[in-house]
Amino acid sequence: MSEILVVDDEPGIRDLLREILEEEGYEVRLAENGEQARAARLAKTPDLVLLDIWMPDVDGLTLLKEWVAEGQLAMPVVMMSGHGTIHTAVEATRLGAFDFLEKPVPYKKLLQTVERALNSVQVKRVQPVSLERLGNSEVVRLLAQRLRQAGNAGSSILLTGEPGVGVEICARFLHVPDTPWVAPEELGALVEQPMDWLAEAKGGTLFFGEIGHLTTLQQKGLLLLIGRHKEFAVNLVCASSENLASKALAGAYSRDLYNVLAQVAVRVPPLREHREDIPSLAVIALAESLARTGLGEKRFSEAALDRLARHDWPGNLDELNGVVSNLAMTVLADLIDLKDVEALLGTGAQMDGGALAELFSLPLKDARDAFERAYLEAVLRECGSMSRAAERSGLERTHLYRKLKQLGVKSPTRNDNG
Repeated sequence: MSEILVVDDEPGIRDLLREILEEEGYEVRLAENGEQARAARLAKTPDLVLLDIWMPDVDGLTLLKEWVAEGQLAMPVVMMSGHGTIHTAVEATRLGAFDFLEKPVPYKKLLQTVERALNSVQVKRVQPVSLERLGNSEVVRLLAQRLRQAGNAGSSILLTGEPGVGVEICARFLHVPDTPWVAPEELGALVEQPMDWLAEAKGGTLFFGEIGHLTTLQQKGLLLLIGRHKEFAVNLVCASSENLASKALAGAYSRDLYNVLAQVAVRVPPLREHREDIPSLAVIALAESLARTGLGEKRFSEAALDRLARHDWPGNLDELNGVVSNLAMTVLADLIDLKDVEALLGTGAQMDGGALAELFSLPLKDARDAFERAYLEAVLRECGSMSRAAERSGLERTHLYRKLKQLGVKSPTRNDNG
């Protein structure tokens, strides 16, 4: 039996709706204002909410926005108003409402709308992606707020940050579920047929994971997409770990393109700026690695987690996931302890002062490439095969091959299928 939450500040309307719906076999809960609606929603998720727009404490549109922003729109919401306008109805549906009813609601239309909403599987499964894969700290919460604000601007969005910070997670946070997601890896089509991507991503999201190395012609293609993406209702999200401002000033990047991208830019913080998230992220990564490889249960000691949290993680999330995957594969005991973490960080991910000083003297791209080259060479030497190296580094095998080729690292030559 479906349960419906009716939110309306007028007692007569609440009681009438309850009587009608209960006669049709529905269970009904009532709330007379926004505060009660929040409490009822948190106590138990209803199958449907009938939500009045005009209430004394908080209006229904604000409450709907809140549920969407916090990832709580796990049920269809039908808005109601005695002062309905076309603008209000359009705004409500744009925000995620299933439908809009003008009061007094005709008996037949009410029941038809309720039935359609409850049968709407698509609406029930639309839940915005969260940033939990980046953590739950105040830094990540502020990032989520900036992303939501940027997403509401209706412009193309530029995500900036160090390698491995999780720009794709942020892009998927901005993506509307159940709409096309297009994320090309090869960007040659930016020169030849850039509009094809807008057609493919129509009504959804087009994501470019690294635009810092585009050729002059590719930059012109991207500028064309930015100028036309609204025609296709495409959410265009770009990311770069490069300092595009410096490149543009030096004439190595299109100033026109950079000026457009910089209008709505969000920086994704590195792990070292929210260290409090590292232990929980490591625990999640360990569970996923164990599930992926079919190994038995393992856990971190508190000392091991503390050591992970104190590491600077120049490769950020990508490096953390790789190190945790390594520990899951190589530690034989059920408990991954401090000595296990220190042994790995001391020989692989940690560098001495001279090596770090040398890296700091390089441009960001060169420093990143040098780190990734040293890391992957060490993993390949220890693993001896592409399969095990892919598991340990947390990279898909095809991605690992591309990365090795890009960095000029020689892959194992013997046949490797396991």
